[in-house]
Amino acid sequence: MARPADPRPAPAPDAAASGPTPVRVIAGHYGSGKTEFAVSLALRDAARGRRVALVDLDIVNPYFRSRERAGLLEAAGVRVISSSLGHVATVEIPAIAPEVRAPIADPTTDVIVDLGGDDVGARVAVQLRADLRRRGYELLIVVNAHRPETRDAAGVLRHLDRIAAATGLTPSGLVSATHLLRETTPAHVLAGLALCREVAGLTGLPIRYVAAIPDALAGLPAGALLDRGRPIEAVAVGPHLREDWM
Repeated sequence: MARPADPRPAPAPDAAASGPTPVRVIAGHYGSGKTEFAVSLALRDAARGRRVALVDLDIVNPYFRSRERAGLLEAAGVRVISSSLGHVATVEIPAIAPEVRAPIADPTTDVIVDLGGDDVGARVAVQLRADLRRRGYELLIVVNAHRPETRDAAGVLRHLDRIAAATGLTPSGLVSATHLLRETTPAHVLAGLALCREVAGLTGLPIRYVAAIPDALAGLPAGALLDRGRPIEAVAVGPHLREDWM
């Protein structure tokens, strides 16, 4: 797997423990569940008492974006930053708010960046590349085995390489997010983990998180959330981006 040269690669989480946490940059294929994961991760971390900022850089897809849940997030203590035009879901103008850089420069704030889908949506991260390298970052690739273009390892690798090339950032981990919305079962989660383990074996990337609805996570067998002997962190997702009737 080809990776772009990066003079300041992302630090391992343990290495950053004594200083600012690395910015978690969330990328992946369209419809993979990356925004649902980003929102759920921000809410979880805020509930743990962390100071959290969620930066919505999806300027490509008009649907299911983090900014659409700004009210929910801000009520939970999460600062939401989107375009310079505000949290207007219907506006499709590549206008990044200057205030995006403030939380990245603030070592007391945990920052989650939600990029748009595929390499096209991820390309906007180039504008923040220097800021991310100064602080340290993790580029996390969300993998959903139920998406046609990422249903096998070859497809995941293609998307991973395209996103890396478009952003100029070095991928540092995988997020297993195989789901069927509210119909997700433990079997779906296990199938997604199997795909991520295959990709991890080919790339050396760790599986950093598994994201699924609470019932699916609760039904996983003992020992399922391990990656080469290391624990995989589980994140329960809403779903927050779909109304009850969807």
